[in-house]
Amino acid sequence: MAKEASKLALVLNRILPSKWLKRYELFLYSADIDFLASEYLLISILAGVIAGALVGIFSLSYGLVAFIAVLAGMAYLYPYWRINKRIEDMERRLPDAFFYLASSLRAGISFSEALEELTTANFGALTKEFKRTVAEIKKGRPTSEALLAFAVRNRKSPVLYRSMMIIIEALDRGAPMGDVLVSVGNDVREILRIKQERKASTGMQVMFFIITSGIIGPLILGIVTQVMAAMTTQVPNFPNGTVRSILLGFVILQAVASGLGIGVIREGKYSAGLKYSALLVVAGFLVFQGASAMNISM
Repeated sequence: MAKEASKLALVLNRILPSKWLKRYELFLYSADIDFLASEYLLISILAGVIAGALVGIFSLSYGLVAFIAVLAGMAYLYPYWRINKRIEDMERRLPDAFFYLASSLRAGISFSEALEELTTANFGALTKEFKRTVAEIKKGRPTSEALLAFAVRNRKSPVLYRSMMIIIEALDRGAPMGDVLVSVGNDVREILRIKQERKASTGMQVMFFIITSGIIGPLILGIVTQVMAAMTTQVPNFPNGTVRSILLGFVILQAVASGLGIGVIREGKYSAGLKYSALLVVAGFLVFQGASAMNISM
């Protein structure tokens, strides 16, 4: 079985462009998923096939939807969620890590020794990243290059990337690192405070999108399908199935658009709304299906 899986992974390696696979492998690396790109894609495809086969027993069209949903969820949404979760954790702990480094430097030890000492502290995912950096330095990689690799791994976060680039520049120029670390740590803390205030101030708008696109809208359209079916029983050849599919498509499109809107409102970028779009699509689909199957005559 393992040999067959490895053969399939090799087939994917030959079919997919090497440039795309390298980018996807870096994406998985940032998500802390220890698989090659072809291996993880194969796992995602197999999971989608299994889900599609199970759902396809009841409905072929829903089986196809299940295959696409599981494949997209495994291949992209799950790694994306892991990256966001790690980034949020690291951003929150970054100021304290910088203050810890600064105190170690002011105690009289070198920057490399301070980094190594930092790996013994508990800063969550950030500690693991610094452990990678220290391991690279011990293997002979220059400190600036190891820190640059840290920044590239976490380039999805402007806060982490810019902070590390400032540290690298200060280190190369021989600036007083203790003062630089404290200054950058204070700046990061202020940026995170502003981001939290933005999320708090946009809470009502986000709730409006979630309720309308995930609950109220699908519920109304689901009931509309039943009303239309009841009213057109006397009309021959009325395309109830087609109308229902159109309304379901509208529910999904509205959920995707609302999720992207939430991303812009909360974090200022469309890509941040993908996770909200996925959740709203699932919620809208379930509510629509439940409402369209409900017996409203009661």
